[in-house]
Amino acid sequence: MTHSAKVAVAGVGNNISALAQGIRYYADLAAQGVPPEDFPGIGRPEIGGLRVYDVGIVAAYDIDEAKIGTELNEAVFRAPNNYPRLGVEMAPTGVVVERGIGRDTDAEDEIGRIAASLRDSGAEVLLYSLPTGLQWAATAYAEAALAAGVAFVNCTPEIVGRDEQLHARYVSAGVPLVGDDLASHLGTSVVHRALLALFAERGISLDSSYQLNLGGNEDFRNLREQGASKRQSKLNALAQDGVPLDRVDVIPSAGYVPHLMDHKVAYLNITGAGWANTPVEMDLKLRVQDSSNAAGVIIDLIRIAAAALRADEKGFVAAAARLLKSPPKGHPSYSAHDVEASFAAITPSAS
Repeated sequence: MTHSAKVAVAGVGNNISALAQGIRYYADLAAQGVPPEDFPGIGRPEIGGLRVYDVGIVAAYDIDEAKIGTELNEAVFRAPNNYPRLGVEMAPTGVVVERGIGRDTDAEDEIGRIAASLRDSGAEVLLYSLPTGLQWAATAYAEAALAAGVAFVNCTPEIVGRDEQLHARYVSAGVPLVGDDLASHLGTSVVHRALLALFAERGISLDSSYQLNLGGNEDFRNLREQGASKRQSKLNALAQDGVPLDRVDVIPSAGYVPHLMDHKVAYLNITGAGWANTPVEMDLKLRVQDSSNAAGVIIDLIRIAAAALRADEKGFVAAAARLLKSPPKGHPSYSAHDVEASFAAITPSAS
């Protein structure tokens, strides 16, 4: 078994609270003798020799004054975070939240500062999990990771993995670049994509479809103002043969509803025509714990990135394609064979 993967996180929001608490939850299960293949909510018990509790956060960055200078396992519970406590013991980690990259600062100096911090921490992966709509920040952190020789994972719809020039520089440096925009564990995009595929597979002609999303966390509050990139990324996630996307609309944040807290409620409608042009219509409601939905995928993206770095893989790692809404070149470019071959490539040999 390989040693634990070391990850730094940019943004100490709900997703990181869910991730940190979840890692502790699964470590406790393992200590109780529960085998990893019996863990609830885990599709791949091992990736590259790494189990879900073989991930340690070694550095964290944020610009919230209430979190800066605070021990990580305290910061994850600071407002406006509203992810619930899972009832696990969150002992101090020794990781103190550092000041992140600010917009009104010297970009080159800030990138250099974060790169130095990454090297000092020993991080193998930098996980970018800031709010949607901050392209400048996503680019800056990606530059810092590249300067430090650290794999980069972009959880947001900002263009990083799809930036051809940046991707080429990661390839040249021999560093993995995983992005863009995670596809939640069982999120609206995954369900919507599967249902659209079912209509096409069964020969139902698509007339129209829409997706509405409601939530009460900071991401939904932010999406009211900066949702354009998220909308496009959600449409990217639905792209597949036989599905005319000009008949599909997605509203990433139909409403910020504070009392929903970290829950997400989504509504899907699909209408089509069957035999002799007779109507077919489907309505579906999905309710999930939004940040758990993210953390269930983040844990795989981190392990993929760390394993790829150790295996000397560079640039985009195809093993991550199904876990993202907007992988480079789009979903149709990655077959099931490509994905499994990539997992095999980052798996250390038994010898």
